[in-house]
Amino acid sequence: MPGDIIFGRTNGSIRVPGPIILIRANGEEVRIDKESIGFCRCGASKDKPLCDGTHREIGFEAEEFFVRPG
Repeated sequence: MPGDIIFGRTNGSIRVPGPIILIRANGEEVRIDKESIGFCRCGASKDKPLCDGTHREIGFEAEEFFVRPG
C-alpha cells in the first residue's frame, strides 16, 4: 500500500523499504541494497532476523498489516 513504511504480508514476512544497514546482535553491520527487505515473523527462518521463505514450507498463517508514521 503506497505510503506505508512497514507492512506484513498475508501469511508472510514483515517488509521494510531499503536499502538498510542491519546491525546484528554481535555488532556486525550488514548493508542490504534491496528495494524491499523481508524480516521473519514465522520464527522458522534459518537466516533470522531476515526471511528465507520458510513460512511457505511450514504453512505459517497471519493477517496482513500496515504501519504508517503517527
